Amino acid sequence: MANKSKFGFGCMRLPITDENDPTSINQELFCEMVDLYMEKGYNYFDTSYAYHNGTSEIAIRKAVVERYPRESFQICDKIPTWALTSPQDNEKFVKEMLERLGIDYFDVLFIHNINSPWLKLAVENNSFEFIEKMKETGIAKKIGFSFHEKADLLEKVLDKYADIIDIVQLQLNYLDWEDPSIESRRCYELCVEHGIDVYVMEPLKGGVIVNTNDEIKDEFNAFNPDKSIASFALRFCASLDNVKRVLTGMNKMEDMLDNIDTFENFEKLNKEESEFLEKIAAKLFESVAVPCSECGYCIDACPEMIPIADYFRLYNRSKNVPGDDIYRLYFDKISDEKVPASECTYCGTCLDHCTQKIDIPEELENVCEYFEKGFSPY
Repeated sequence: MANKSKFGFGCMRLPITDENDPTSINQELFCEMVDLYMEKGYNYFDTSYAYHNGTSEIAIRKAVVERYPRESFQICDKIPTWALTSPQDNEKFVKEMLERLGIDYFDVLFIHNINSPWLKLAVENNSFEFIEKMKETGIAKKIGFSFHEKADLLEKVLDKYADIIDIVQLQLNYLDWEDPSIESRRCYELCVEHGIDVYVMEPLKGGVIVNTNDEIKDEFNAFNPDKSIASFALRFCASLDNVKRVLTGMNKMEDMLDNIDTFENFEKLNKEESEFLEKIAAKLFESVAVPCSECGYCIDACPEMIPIADYFRLYNRSKNVPGDDIYRLYFDKISDEKVPASECTYCGTCLDHCTQKIDIPEELENVCEYFEKGFSPY
């Protein structure tokens, strides 16, 4: 597969008109982005039953399925593993997913987010056997699972299911490549060993890689002023031979244009660039207070409805760009309008849902300590 065709449109973070309502997808802008993406020869859309509270699939139907011939695009969708209560739920969800999308088959069908607790659910509810049947009957052209865990668990899953799996979708980026809490490199190597294609999610780690401090931005600019920070991250992933798809979420036309430029003029990372990114990764580790990718799964799971990702975003920003505006944003906008971070009951429900393995209750306590006790602007 040519490097150009590795560029996939991730539909977890589509443009929205109301930042407090994930279902408020800006359909007009999304259609414009889809048109440019397709015009340039790209055609792969990645979604999930859960993205944008179930409206990502509907937005894809409106922007893609109803406007382009079926053979001209590919769609990947994912069964919500955490919601399974019986083996029959697999078929129930797949039927709903097909209806939302307005299609009669998936190009790729995944079991969503295999981790320690949800692997148990997938096994108990025969999800692996179900997707194998979907491939046999033509409802899915290729099958696999997305994975947010360490290498030991992936090895266990592949030892059992590698014979039926075509693809594993991994969180992979140059920040997580050698991170012992994510083990991107080892997970990638396991897929290579088993002869399984790798699709990449979170190449920018939910924006952590690009939303950084001025010092790191200046280093990128000095190294190569003609290339964006995002382009280096995407090229890191696409330069790996066994990576067949790199998904990136885009909610602005500027992002789409930059990513098209990256893949249309693709060059594999050279030695000097690889060494530069190793150095940047070390600095990013030091600058990020909480390595949150803002996937939002923890928020959906929280009984108190605490906007966890919002607090972590402000916490990270305050560390990188200190200033009273950030503290006032914390007090005036988030804590006053939404559930305060201090409402955490330490129930731990969020922990199984965190793709980055963050101790969320502990970090929320740090957020409270930092903003409410140490840095209140009032």
